[in-house]
Amino acid sequence: MPRQRKNLSAAALQLIADRFKVLGEPMRLKILHALWNEEQTVGHIIAATHGLQANVSKHLGMLQQAGLVSRRKEGLNVYYRIVDDVVFDLCETVCESLHDRLTEQIGELAPLPHRKRA
Repeated sequence: MPRQRKNLSAAALQLIADRFKVLGEPMRLKILHALWNEEQTVGHIIAATHGLQANVSKHLGMLQQAGLVSRRKEGLNVYYRIVDDVVFDLCETVCESLHDRLTEQIGELAPLPHRKRA
């Protein structure tokens, strides 16, 4: 059964495009992946992403501004966590789609003929 198409205003389409822009940066995806199971300190996120402190902090700020993560301070540590669970659904949907597409492409490849060794 085909999905029902929703009528979207230009403003709504812009908001959707902005959300995809936030998710369209590999470092931000690495950060979300580091936060997948639990909140983490900035230091742990830096170690998990192999990023530089300034770069990771910039991307964390963008993710927070987009409403995908939140932060809390405890003593000298700042902890971040994912607050918009839709990001899990989006990532899993894209991963499954890519897996299916690549599996189909691999299946379309004809086996290479065997070469005789001299």
